Amino acid sequence: MQLSPSLLLLALLNSVHAATVLAPAPEPTQFITLDIVNGPVAPDGFTRIGVLANGTFPGPPIVATKGQTLVVKVNNKLTDNTMRRSTTMNFDGVFIDSDNVFNEGSPFVTTCPFGPGESYTYTLPLGDQTGTFWYHSQLSVQYADGLRGTLIVYDPDDPLAHLYDVDDASTVLTVADWWHNTSTSGLAGYIATQIIPVSDSGLFNARGRYNSGPEVEYAAVSVVKGKRYRFRLINMSARANFVVSIDNHTMTIIEADGVATEPNEVNILTIYPGQRYSFVVTANKAVGNYWINAFINSGNAAHNLNLNSTLSRGILRYVGAQDEEPQTPMTAGPTGPDAVMLNEWELVPLDPIPAPEPDFNLTFNTFMPVDLTEWEINNSSYIPPTVPTLVKVLQGETQQSDFNKTENTFLFPANKTVQVEIIDATNEGHPFHLHGMNFWVVKANGTDIINTVNPIRRDVSITGNGNLTVRFRTDKPGPWFFHCHIFYHFVVGLGSVIGAGLDEVAKTVHPTEAWERLCPAYDALPPSEQ
Repeated sequence: MQLSPSLLLLALLNSVHAATVLAPAPEPTQFITLDIVNGPVAPDGFTRIGVLANGTFPGPPIVATKGQTLVVKVNNKLTDNTMRRSTTMNFDGVFIDSDNVFNEGSPFVTTCPFGPGESYTYTLPLGDQTGTFWYHSQLSVQYADGLRGTLIVYDPDDPLAHLYDVDDASTVLTVADWWHNTSTSGLAGYIATQIIPVSDSGLFNARGRYNSGPEVEYAAVSVVKGKRYRFRLINMSARANFVVSIDNHTMTIIEADGVATEPNEVNILTIYPGQRYSFVVTANKAVGNYWINAFINSGNAAHNLNLNSTLSRGILRYVGAQDEEPQTPMTAGPTGPDAVMLNEWELVPLDPIPAPEPDFNLTFNTFMPVDLTEWEINNSSYIPPTVPTLVKVLQGETQQSDFNKTENTFLFPANKTVQVEIIDATNEGHPFHLHGMNFWVVKANGTDIINTVNPIRRDVSITGNGNLTVRFRTDKPGPWFFHCHIFYHFVVGLGSVIGAGLDEVAKTVHPTEAWERLCPAYDALPPSEQ
């Protein structure tokens, strides 16, 4: 029997409706297990033992949907005494409410690490937050040994969904620096020589090459001609920034650190440690292979002759193209008048929120003293306290006099706006990262423009040849880490703690017994297991 056009349309509409109704909604709570182990890893062809989540680098991707609660059980099964055997996990960019600050994961600020044979479960309600995030060890520079992975929170009602056709696991991209030596040996060498370690290679989607090393096959990203792809790019480096472009293609930025933005078309961008961007690429060129240039900037390559920035890249491969490398030259991307660079101050949030006028003004002067391997903020190098800040606060220590100068803890009342001007006297380029919340970037590095009307909100922004000025609210009582995301800088002092309404913390924060056991257990460990 043939249906009339009207009945056929009705049948099609009913089938679409049925599919919509029958599509399974995500479970309210998602349970995830990460076993942290020592195991072999060779992303650039050099095999070494790493610190790995579930035995892989990067660790297993965490994929969530808006409104879910993540329950992440982390089992510490580390055995290799040449690296740190304790651990603690941070979920970069995920907002943390004040009453859940003990699950925030910052060692000696909101928690203690946990040793081999121990476990800890992080409970993370995502609320309305969506976007591109990642997770990594927050202990020392342990994540340089491999403990890092992606975390994507999808929005079923993404207001920018009309701009792209594909947004799935295949469009999550990572860049990362990689060392052949352990992070503990790298840190020891840094302290002894004052020369920050330079990585052996740069990785795109966990693959790379180094000078005179094996020709590891470059990671290829598959696209279909005519389709539009939302790529989510995460810099998972412990030190390096990357200059990213795709030969003959433009990139339309639509997200920065979990904040949706007005479309901003560029053809080259620099992404710093901890930062994330989403951009749309239209596969509208001839079927073929195109270089994804991920040019690594990891300091003076003379300090590590393995590093070759040119070898840090991937391939955009159209379906139907030969399985081969592009025949075009390897470059660092567009230059001169052909380069349309991403400028942070040109990013406009899709949902603009004016930056409130500050109630308090704070200046950070960052400086590295001559002949000392340490970084300072206002002449003070951050040294983690033996008793975590949150533990002290819950014990009633909520006044400025309760914190040593080396704790770099700055106290403010609740429900105020703080403006921080970060002065980078050495023009080093520090990606400053605020835990638990975003800040407004009212003056980005590289411009004199002050924008309080519709500035980008994000959680990592860069200093450099111009001062960086950010504002944030102290609406969430608690101690919040604010530090450089170059972990080799952070671990030798470039960190601080923002104490927001600490006299309110004990009223809202009620940690679990599992959290309360962490510090006594860690303190009882022998040094080889810490």
